[in-house]
Amino acid sequence: MIADSDTRWKWGALTARRLSVGDTRLSGFLLRGRATPTPRQLAEVGAGVDTADVREVTGAEFLRAVEDDGYDVVVLALVGGAVQAMLHGLAALTTPAVTTSAVTTSAVTTSAVTTPALATPALATSAVSTPARRPVVVTGYVGVVYEKLADGLLLRHGADVVLANSPHDAARFRAVYEGVGADASAVTCTALPFLGGAPYAGDTLRTVVFAAQPSVPASRADRTYLLRRLAEHARLHPDREVLLKLRSQPGEHTTHIEELPYQKLAEKLPGGLPANFRLVYGHMGEVLDRTDLLVTVSSTAALESLHRRIPTAVLTDLGIREALGNHHFLGSGCLASWDQLDSGTSPEADPGWLADQGVAAGPETPGGVAPGRETTGGETTGREVPAGGAPAREVPAEGAPDGGVSDGRVPDGRVPDGRVPDGGAPDGEAPRAGAPYDTAFDAARERVARLLLDPGLPPIQPYYTLATAPGYLPGILARYRLDAAPDTGTGGVRRVVRDAVRDAARGAYRHGVQRVAPVIRRMGEL
Repeated sequence: MIADSDTRWKWGALTARRLSVGDTRLSGFLLRGRATPTPRQLAEVGAGVDTADVREVTGAEFLRAVEDDGYDVVVLALVGGAVQAMLHGLAALTTPAVTTSAVTTSAVTTSAVTTPALATPALATSAVSTPARRPVVVTGYVGVVYEKLADGLLLRHGADVVLANSPHDAARFRAVYEGVGADASAVTCTALPFLGGAPYAGDTLRTVVFAAQPSVPASRADRTYLLRRLAEHARLHPDREVLLKLRSQPGEHTTHIEELPYQKLAEKLPGGLPANFRLVYGHMGEVLDRTDLLVTVSSTAALESLHRRIPTAVLTDLGIREALGNHHFLGSGCLASWDQLDSGTSPEADPGWLADQGVAAGPETPGGVAPGRETTGGETTGREVPAGGAPAREVPAEGAPDGGVSDGRVPDGRVPDGRVPDGGAPDGEAPRAGAPYDTAFDAARERVARLLLDPGLPPIQPYYTLATAPGYLPGILARYRLDAAPDTGTGGVRRVVRDAVRDAARGAYRHGVQRVAPVIRRMGEL
């Protein structure tokens, strides 16, 4: 599995676990880039992967590892452009390659890869090598898909399995592929792999959680407004605990760039923060264990909350707009403003909307332990932090099922031969309404199992090629240094040196942004 941010790591690792059968070894890779998560972020999202074994790599290094280690399944938990680049790179590894210098897969051992899609047919010869057995390739989305639908989907086309997180998404995904005349059979309906937890059983509103997003809303005025209203809600209801759930510490990066951290805005909030207001980090599932009302603009946390039947409010204060993503919740019954919440409104989700979004999958597994989570006898915690961002103390989270702690592991009980058990769904189709959540991945697991048994998988054939997107694809591949032309003569040497220098510079920059800059800022505040 390869990921390029904290949330995609969480999605990718848990997806790999849910698709696996029996005792499976999971190797984790981080694609080096702007949003590469820190060890702290990896530890926080969990997902059951030993962070000591995680390798940070370039795209070419990942492709080399796939070639050398012979993985059976590759999960691409990446942004769309990176998925497209890796698909072409994987195709270059396993497609018969002509033995001219114009079309070669041996460039994987340097910092550039020549892809068959961009080869010049006129330079081909009849000398062709034997293709290697390729892995099954899986990709998908980490959460709500509310923008760039066609762009993102076509960049993912070519994977053997394109996971859709709901029946709603599966229908949209197929429509996009069929609309351009592309094969849509890879689209497979599942659910978000990190849903779960004990169903909400509270009857008193004691804890309100606001799920913050790094870039929604984006402006200082809008983010300050939301922070102010959250603080005012705490003052209006001193009997409630009001928590601001943060994604990252200042200086860390997530899937989306956070230019204005709430931690910094809180320091300058007029009147300060009331005593019953806290800023917290931690695993979202553990925070939800103690939540009686989840409030957000459009965070995927809303789906996690709704799956557990926790009252959930999607804010309308800043409008219902595509730019905010809250338009996705039209018809959900969850739209509300801070004024309504202050006056006691408790949104009630629409069952039909929930079923279509894949968050009404029925009862949990016996014992209240969610699939993908198991109890270890420890204590679930949510870490409180002061406005400055440093952790202050460990606070037990109320209501954790059986005192459990999420470690991302999936319990046993797979169907070893890939058959769909009772309550499951045929390959690629949506789980039936009301089916248990732990059957939501049966169709995808069965598809992967069948593909693994196929002695001759067809070549990877993305929709985007030099013929369909000659002005778009080369730029995407170049961004990840998978080039259309091979290196020849001294030009290849210069390219290797240049790429090595570039890698070192990028690594130094990211180290400065993620580790050095926060220290300097804190020193300046002393």
